[in-house]
Amino acid sequence: MFKYKLLIEKKTSMKIRNLLLAALVVMGYQSFGQNGNNPNDVLGQLQTGTNVITTSVPFVSIAPDARGGAMGDCGAATEVDVYSMHYNPAKYSFLNQKLSFGLGYSPWLNNLVDDMHLAYLAGAYKIDDRSAVAGTLRYFNCGMIHFTDGQGKLIYEAKPNEWAIDATYSRLLGDYLSGAVASRFIYSNLTQGQGDDASAGWSVAADVAVYYKRPVEWFSDMDADFAFGASISNIGSKVSYRNTSIKKDFIPTMLRFGPNLKMQLDEYNSLAFSVDFTKLLVPTPPIIGKDTATNQYVILKGMDNDVSTIVGMIHSFYDAPGGFSEEVREVNIGVGAEYWYNNVFAVRAGYFNEPRMKGNRKYATLGAALKYNMFLLDVSYLVPVNVKNGTSPLENTVRFNLSWLFGN
Repeated sequence: MFKYKLLIEKKTSMKIRNLLLAALVVMGYQSFGQNGNNPNDVLGQLQTGTNVITTSVPFVSIAPDARGGAMGDCGAATEVDVYSMHYNPAKYSFLNQKLSFGLGYSPWLNNLVDDMHLAYLAGAYKIDDRSAVAGTLRYFNCGMIHFTDGQGKLIYEAKPNEWAIDATYSRLLGDYLSGAVASRFIYSNLTQGQGDDASAGWSVAADVAVYYKRPVEWFSDMDADFAFGASISNIGSKVSYRNTSIKKDFIPTMLRFGPNLKMQLDEYNSLAFSVDFTKLLVPTPPIIGKDTATNQYVILKGMDNDVSTIVGMIHSFYDAPGGFSEEVREVNIGVGAEYWYNNVFAVRAGYFNEPRMKGNRKYATLGAALKYNMFLLDVSYLVPVNVKNGTSPLENTVRFNLSWLFGN
């Protein structure tokens, strides 16, 4: 469960229904405990409990587009579109259009609140046969928040928000291989200046990505394309919501990779399958407990996660308190399929799985697309499969995208 740290005056409380719910669901919604009194308690927690990795600004990890959202959040190696920035910006070199724009909108946690949403604006331009540039703007509105004093009296109302702006350059490195670098500025104004030491959080980050795509002759009766993509996104500075804070939180640096196979069944029908593997390159929280000999709190299992961004990325591969088995559980898997008829109508489906120990998000996804001349409309719907107590915060998650395509 990702969490936002809201730092305000001691006597000021906050009705954080929107912020807390957003943090709960962006990357999982199970609570967890980590404190133990002895090594035996630690072993029990690792076997039966949860140990979820937490970061700041989790909104940059939300899939912003309906296509990826309908295919189990897959996008590392799927066909390129204007929304490829989130998954793999190296795909832009394979754009078929000279110029394209996209607009996305998704009510967030619509099953629980009615004033939270994610908006996304994207644009891409093909410079020549070998290179392309693209940019995106992501805006997350947290809805109306009520600031109250210690007695519950309303003192302030605000609509906290977060946004990120990206730019990338993608270039073919060979006939079938492309690479890209992207830069990103992230701004998170959750505290709205409430508190003597409160401030907005911000970060500067970068992405690196590669994409490989080529025709294959694996089938005697149809053409096919195989693709493989990999990216590391949000390699950047930590975030703090206090002016004088020394302790800062990691942003969600993400490793994503996976293959895609597209088969041209005949002149009018095509079918594609994708698999994405994702892992946060952020240190795993250690197990903290009290040393019986010194009566001091120490790390009983795992490694200190108060390290730099680069060191944290390296540690993320071997610092889990549960060892290799827990590291494996930090890998999420998404699978998706996409069917197109005559490049005019598409249906999509997928499934996303996150291990219980790391958040327990499990959901099926559905979607469709309709293309008419230069316009493309995409819609997706999310169906949670691990509903508890009769409902899920992720229920009724819908995404809409409208794209404009110019030139071939």
